[in-house]
Amino acid sequence: MSAQFPVARPRRLRRTPALRRLTAETRLAPADMILPMFVKEGIAEPQPIGSMPGVVQHTRESLRKAAHEAVEAGVGGIILFGVPILKDAVGSGADASDGIVQSAVRDLVADLGDSTVIMTDACLDEFTDHGHCGVLTASGEVDNDATLERYASVAVSQAAAGSAVIAPSGMMDGQVEAIRSALDAAGHENVSILGYSVKYASAFYGPFREAAECAPQFGDRASYQQDPANADESLREAFLDLDEGADMVMVKPAGAYLDIVRRVRDAVDVPVAAYQVSGEYAMIEAAAANGWLDRDRTIMESLTAIRRAGADMILTYYATEVARKLG
Repeated sequence: MSAQFPVARPRRLRRTPALRRLTAETRLAPADMILPMFVKEGIAEPQPIGSMPGVVQHTRESLRKAAHEAVEAGVGGIILFGVPILKDAVGSGADASDGIVQSAVRDLVADLGDSTVIMTDACLDEFTDHGHCGVLTASGEVDNDATLERYASVAVSQAAAGSAVIAPSGMMDGQVEAIRSALDAAGHENVSILGYSVKYASAFYGPFREAAECAPQFGDRASYQQDPANADESLREAFLDLDEGADMVMVKPAGAYLDIVRRVRDAVDVPVAAYQVSGEYAMIEAAAANGWLDRDRTIMESLTAIRRAGADMILTYYATEVARKLG
């Protein structure tokens, strides 16, 4: 050690909470958070989701209240998933002008105006009786091109209701191009697309399938979602979506795919979202309930890691809670 130039001691900057806060490289902000919300048709009161303590299937009225609370806390956006009463083979309820998502969007736009960003999922799995993300062939395979026609119709219907961002989660080839073309042709040039560009065939989606009542009745979604073993194709998928007109891209899930979040963030020049999915939420809640983890610290650490990996926006069921703490 030189007497003239002493070696720095990093621990000096970790000594107090105030110093750690001042010198933090990564910061969370309420506006970084997007709250996923479920709204169900035909229920009189919110329905708890057993595998996701604290999360519910909302009525239209309870959705309005919870959305208002999220906006008051400073949450940057809300993404809606609808659960209809009736389901059929082609997901007819997904693009119905009086469908549950369209009705809920109109409610929120009337209540909240431009104070937050209203986003909508444009998949079909919540609306089909077979639980797959698209129209099926006679042999039971998902028909990519027939499904694109449905996605385009769903996107236009949601935009007409007031959705500001369409988020197609189905992982069909060409879905962004089909939606962009349909939106533009219908006069919705200013509606954005958040591409579910990097969506893995993950076991972490289990609780969501209870929440959205969309578990496949046969088979799985591995033929159209990405293989968890592969990383390089994440960039190919992201670039394809951008070429087709996506304004933002997403990595899903987040926690087990932080390396992918970083790779995508380094490769693209648009906002990157990451989805802390239902299974990630459920694991934290279960471990905390058993006294195995400090719940608050684990929530904040997990979200900070996602932000540190490069996500500009985080879809998380903790959005309102965390926004209040940060605010």
